[in-house]
Amino acid sequence: MTLLIGTSGFSYKDWVGPVYPEGLPKGEWLPYYAAEFPTCELNFSYYRIPSAKTLAQIGAKVPEGFLFSIKAFRGITHEREEPQPQIAQFTQALEPLIEAKQFACVLLQFPYSFHANPANREYLKQVREGFGDLPAVLEFRSKEWISGQTFDELRALNLGFCCVDQPRFDKLVPPVAVATAPVAYVRFHGRNRAKWWRHDEAWERYDYAYRDEELAEWVPKIEQLDDRAQLTLVYMNNHWQGQAVGAARQLKKLMEEKSNGKNSTG
Repeated sequence: MTLLIGTSGFSYKDWVGPVYPEGLPKGEWLPYYAAEFPTCELNFSYYRIPSAKTLAQIGAKVPEGFLFSIKAFRGITHEREEPQPQIAQFTQALEPLIEAKQFACVLLQFPYSFHANPANREYLKQVREGFGDLPAVLEFRSKEWISGQTFDELRALNLGFCCVDQPRFDKLVPPVAVATAPVAYVRFHGRNRAKWWRHDEAWERYDYAYRDEELAEWVPKIEQLDDRAQLTLVYMNNHWQGQAVGAARQLKKLMEEKSNGKNSTG
């Protein structure tokens, strides 16, 4: 049972100042990040399938024991026309990280339009078949997926469920904590209701600073996940101007305080 806390991505220009020192070369951002955090979710792979060489170069910049989660290419999750060749290309690129024991799992983030119907449930079986035995976690956007049927099917397919914290809109996935595979997963998107659906720039949706009491709601949930999973990964995606780093530090402190409190009274 291992709990790792990090952020969704590390390569943001707006982190210079709030996170990275002025003048720090871009090539040094990841080593600087990895000196504090033990894991990172790589998001650039959503826009293009990375090469094995690129992932090997990234892996060379972190210490032993550091783990990466890799977001699946959008052709696999959003377009879904010919997924198998894309999955094959994607998994081949992961080999350097797998060999270096730096690979945690693939994150498949499906769009809100991916509804809980028989055709899409069948598609999840294709995804599992394509990725073989690789750990894979699914993030749904539609509340339709939150059901006992879904969780049973994910367990049968050995697919993880991505728990999310986000604005509490009726049709979005609520903040449930469920583990359906050896890897448990949580993403904090922020609670910026005003900009979630209406924004000029994508980052505006994730412009949010968590309060301690908001993160504290998740402490018992994360402990529950960690009790049930072999590996629990928590990533902060409220990345604008380094707010994700602040939230990761906050949550780590809250988890430690809870654990120390248990130990002192146990």
